[in-house]
Amino acid sequence: MGSSVETLEFQAETRQLLRLVIHSIYSNKDIFLRELVSNASDALDKLRLESLTNSGLVEIDTTDLHISLEVDKDARTLTVRDNGIGMTRDDLVELIGTIAKSGTAGLLEKIKESKDAATADSLIGQFGVGFYSAFMVADKVTLRTRRAGADSGTQWESDGEGTYDLQTVDGLPVGTSVTLHLKPADSEDGLADYLSEPKIRQIIKQYSDFIRWPIRMATERTDAEGATTRDVDTLNSMKALWARPRSEVTEDEYNEFYQQISHDWLPPAETIHMRAEGTFEYEALLFVPSQAPFDLFSRETKRSVQLYVKRVFIMDDCEALMPNYLRFVKGVVDAHDLSLNVSREILQHDRQIRGVRRRLVKKVLGAIKDMQSKDTERYTKVWAQFGRALKEGLVEDTDNTETLLELLSAASTHDPEKTTTLRQYVERMKGGQDTIYYLTGETRAMAENSPHMEAFAAKGYEVLILTDPIDEVWVDRVPAFDGHPLQSIAKGQVDLDESADGDQETDADKAQRDQGFAALLPWLTTTLSEQVKQVRLSSRLTTSAACIVGDAHDVTPTLEKMYRAMGQQLPTVKRTLELNPAHPLITALRTAHEANADDPALAEIAELVYGSALLAEGGDLPDPARFTRLLNNRLTRTL
Repeated sequence: MGSSVETLEFQAETRQLLRLVIHSIYSNKDIFLRELVSNASDALDKLRLESLTNSGLVEIDTTDLHISLEVDKDARTLTVRDNGIGMTRDDLVELIGTIAKSGTAGLLEKIKESKDAATADSLIGQFGVGFYSAFMVADKVTLRTRRAGADSGTQWESDGEGTYDLQTVDGLPVGTSVTLHLKPADSEDGLADYLSEPKIRQIIKQYSDFIRWPIRMATERTDAEGATTRDVDTLNSMKALWARPRSEVTEDEYNEFYQQISHDWLPPAETIHMRAEGTFEYEALLFVPSQAPFDLFSRETKRSVQLYVKRVFIMDDCEALMPNYLRFVKGVVDAHDLSLNVSREILQHDRQIRGVRRRLVKKVLGAIKDMQSKDTERYTKVWAQFGRALKEGLVEDTDNTETLLELLSAASTHDPEKTTTLRQYVERMKGGQDTIYYLTGETRAMAENSPHMEAFAAKGYEVLILTDPIDEVWVDRVPAFDGHPLQSIAKGQVDLDESADGDQETDADKAQRDQGFAALLPWLTTTLSEQVKQVRLSSRLTTSAACIVGDAHDVTPTLEKMYRAMGQQLPTVKRTLELNPAHPLITALRTAHEANADDPALAEIAELVYGSALLAEGGDLPDPARFTRLLNNRLTRTL
């Protein structure tokens, strides 16, 4: 038995808001089922809690709390049913009958005035309810509910247009059922066949697999003999590993879950299981893979941390929770409460989100740091796979620069096979050395054979060899490590301790040497004025005739190539040509210049010296054809 139907009309502003919620907020119509299941799950949570605190509900059976999905293909209806707390008539009017309690017109006007979609979403999130997403897929929605402890129930029904009907109904079970009278499937409008069992299973698996309550659906199976059997299947796994204490989860369960979310057949290198409690609670289960994906450095690569709220899937690649340089980290974060807009698809950027991100980053970096100190072999493998991405953090994440520098591992002249950390480099420094020396280049072989390396090798100074493209960028952003400045051996003046090899040059010797080249250096500077800004004598060369040196903030040849490859043209920067005063070629050039400074052949030799130095450091000749011609002519004259 039931009372007469009462028809109520939406206010004009609320009707406009309803259309906005139905047609504009959600990007994927499948989300309607996530919203209804989430509402049902909340109702079950509330009943369980209230049954423990309200003595009037002791007779309510809470031993089999669950959600049921019922499909009627003849009537084209899909029903989401729960045996949760239920609602009274006043609850329906309060929570579903109207979208906004007050100020609807003003808020709607703000949305209309806002040209920023994100701002509009933020405003909507203040008063919207996900229940109305049902009207994206249904022509009519019928909701029947009875509050636990109430004698009668209520039916709410609407087509999502101008009105909704309310009716008191007797004999309803405790809980809520939402029946959707579905629209026909329409692929062009994004409407799938929501009566299809495979489609329903796919949506539940994607969005609601880890909800704590069983989601059941009756299914029919026909065997080979044509006999039909009807079973009730549980569609969700309910296995939210992150919600269980770590001591209760086995390594096999972690690996299985990792494979499920990552599609990686290798076990992870590290598992991070954490729980945060207090004013903002969340659980996280993160994994550091053993092997880098093939698209780690692709522009299309997305971050791989999934966001859940109360075990309900929200988004797959949550950029707000993990910085780009940790994009290889996979896993889930399940927050008990987050600022989402009405569609639950967009995070509102607030203090909570930033706080979670900071803690996740520190936890991941801390796990790799522990690996570095306790399991060097595993750390070495992880750095080999993800070190290049981690070094991006030295450019992006100033808050964690010190931690990233501690993690950094690089090749060096100390060992031809093994890499070294900056901490190990500092521990091996020579007496009196304060600077960490490095050289960037395209390959280790090019760096080791660079003229810039000669004096450092001769005097036993260790030099870091940095060959990743990102190395060209971060070394300019990081001035020092643990108080020791970082210096490129290809930039600026080099003043090594010459007493270390017992061959210290006195000031008188230097003055005499400089006097001997007093005429040649200005002439070379003038002759090569289009290529270099200065020619000077070098203290960094032992076997090569010349090298090219930049100022402290000059762009390196390798970085210049990178910019050109990206279509960016840099302004021409002239650098310094340094000469080895003891090299036979340079002494012969000085003698020839003293004998006949006007000899045109000397200018060609000067070009060859500069071009050879440019090639030795991995640079590109401005005119390769001219250089080849000059070299061939000079070789011909010597034969």
